[in-house]
Amino acid sequence: MFHTTKALVLREVRYKEADRILTLFTAADGKITAKARGALRKSSRTGAATQQLTYSEMTLFGNRGKWTVNEASLLEPFSGLREDIERFALGSYLAECMEAFSVEDQPDAPLLQLGLNCLYALSRGLADPLLIKAAFELRLMCLAGFEPDVRGCAVCGKETPVEPIFHLEDGGICCRQCRKASMGAWAELDEASLTALRYVVEAPAKQLLSFRLEGKSLQRFAAAAERYLLLHAERSFSTLDYWKQFQKT
Repeated sequence: MFHTTKALVLREVRYKEADRILTLFTAADGKITAKARGALRKSSRTGAATQQLTYSEMTLFGNRGKWTVNEASLLEPFSGLREDIERFALGSYLAECMEAFSVEDQPDAPLLQLGLNCLYALSRGLADPLLIKAAFELRLMCLAGFEPDVRGCAVCGKETPVEPIFHLEDGGICCRQCRKASMGAWAELDEASLTALRYVVEAPAKQLLSFRLEGKSLQRFAAAAERYLLLHAERSFSTLDYWKQFQKT
């Protein structure tokens, strides 16, 4: 059975001498695994379109639950990621997150749109990479069923919490003075980072990155988003560790 679909290549693994085993996120079927025979050969017609972090139109052949790439043509190469190893590392982290929070053979159009929009912005330099990363992480958690409650202080109900903090375990916000020792892990915010958090939770998908944040507020927002994802993912990400190596230089 032949099946044509658009697919984002989340991961590629070399197999034998010239093949690739791909983890794809497709528009029609969600996350699937496919083999690209001969993709590593210089003469391959599918080589460019089956690289990690490319978005391509593929014709797949299915047999007994296994997929093979028959044809592939590039739709978006995200060239900017290949020109900058730090951005490629961050893009790989976004892809690893998509793989971790998606279900095999289950379509998820909002998650695919999120990944494509953030990779495009990262590739084209449309926003600070740290802002893109944080917005992606927080919105991903919303899609995964961990949407934070950002309406107001979870204790006193104040719409604008005083010296706001973000409770990482239940996703609530509250005033610093309202925090109780039993609340567990929390992240410090300020007025600007709280506004950013609320924006990312509520913004339309196409306008997700239509805000700006910088300085200490961006650092706080980014720390909160990353810690929130890692806590609920209950795992580490090797690509995140790799990207962080560039932040130390």
